[in-house]
Amino acid sequence: MSMASKTPVGFIGLGNMGNPMAKNLMKHGYPLIIYDVFPDACKEFQDAGEQVVSCPADVAEKADRIITMLPTSINAIEAYSGANGILKKVKKGSLLIDSSTIDPAVSKELAKEVEKMGAVFMDAPVSGGVGAARSRNLTFMVGGVEDEFAAAQELLGCMGSNVVYCGAVGTGQAAKICNNMLLAISMIGTAEAMNLGIRLGLDPKLLAKILNMSSGRCWSSDTYNPVPGVMDGVPSANNYQGGFGATLMAKDLGLAQDSATNTKSPILLGSLAHQIYRMMCAKGYSKKDFSSVFQFLREEETF
Repeated sequence: MSMASKTPVGFIGLGNMGNPMAKNLMKHGYPLIIYDVFPDACKEFQDAGEQVVSCPADVAEKADRIITMLPTSINAIEAYSGANGILKKVKKGSLLIDSSTIDPAVSKELAKEVEKMGAVFMDAPVSGGVGAARSRNLTFMVGGVEDEFAAAQELLGCMGSNVVYCGAVGTGQAAKICNNMLLAISMIGTAEAMNLGIRLGLDPKLLAKILNMSSGRCWSSDTYNPVPGVMDGVPSANNYQGGFGATLMAKDLGLAQDSATNTKSPILLGSLAHQIYRMMCAKGYSKKDFSSVFQFLREEETF
């Protein structure tokens, strides 16, 4: 590692995704300046010798490269523009990379505010889930000034196997929103197909095997199957704990819905997926992984 690469990196947001992402930066020799709104999330990093600070502004004071990984647009706005936000103490020339999945319009607005402070903002949402975050196999979709992409790629490559430049600020978010809409649709389709097959008397493992060697194969069927007992190491094998929460999927589908409205784009299945995940959240599935749509459909005889 060069000395330059060993300068501290700020990391804000140590949830299901942020935690393993930050650990992979540590494995690559980066000292971390970290903050999370929940102090308990920082404890294992503090125990490992990393520096914990009390607000995002303090991260910006101590690091000129910062990665944020937050649940919603509101959280991102607070982390950057809040009373104790990054922009209160950001240094000129700093590189700020937001890996949250938020509204592309919010990313563009944050970029303008960051630019006024003489710093650089890039949106770099991720795909791959918690498993890929742990194994450093995420895909990053990056939007921002192309001249800064190499600098961002150096950091993001420590956490993912694919780092793709998408264009101007906001295009990373656009790619992520489209991906997650398709993921939600395919997960619901996989859950429906598996449920129907089971009720027709098929063994779920056999059905999954057939789907995965046939034209119905998709990531939801072959890597993240929603049926308990079909695969190990996925949320469906652990009572749908961990992974990507149904609340976050509903949020991302809402972003897709807003974007579709703004661009006059028909997303018939995307809109229906949004309604299904909103119903799930209202019926007690909000903290379960989004693959729990299988369980939800099994319980909803009215469908």
